Amino acid sequence: MTTESPAAPPGAAEWARRIAWGALALFLTAFAIFESQKYGLPTTLAMLVFLVLPDLARFAGVRQPGPLYGAVHRVWIPLAILVGYSVGQVSWPPLFTAGLGWLTRIAVERALGRRPTSPPR
Repeated sequence: MTTESPAAPPGAAEWARRIAWGALALFLTAFAIFESQKYGLPTTLAMLVFLVLPDLARFAGVRQPGPLYGAVHRVWIPLAILVGYSVGQVSWPPLFTAGLGWLTRIAVERALGRRPTSPPR
C-alpha cells in the first residue's frame, strides 16, 4: 500500500518563486551598494540609471507588447552583462553595477508578481 503526500495548495509555487526573487533582489541590492561604495560616483550613477531603466523606457514610448519592452524586462540581458564582465577582459566597474541595478529591478518586479507577457501573434 502506498500513501500519497497531499498536493501543495494552489499558489504555493508562486509564493515560493516570489520569495526567491525577493531574496535575490535583496542580495543584488546589497552587492550593488557595496560596489558603489567601493568604486564611487560613476558606479552609483550607472546602477541608479539602470535600476530605473524600465521606467525610462516607458517614458520614451516603449509599451507592452513589443520586442523592446520585452528586452528591457528579461533577465538574460543584464545576466549576460554580469557574466560577461566577470569572465571577460573588460575592467570598467560602472558596467558591472549597471547590470546589477538592471537585474535588481527585474528581481523586484518579479517578487511583486509582475511578469512581462509575450506579444500576441
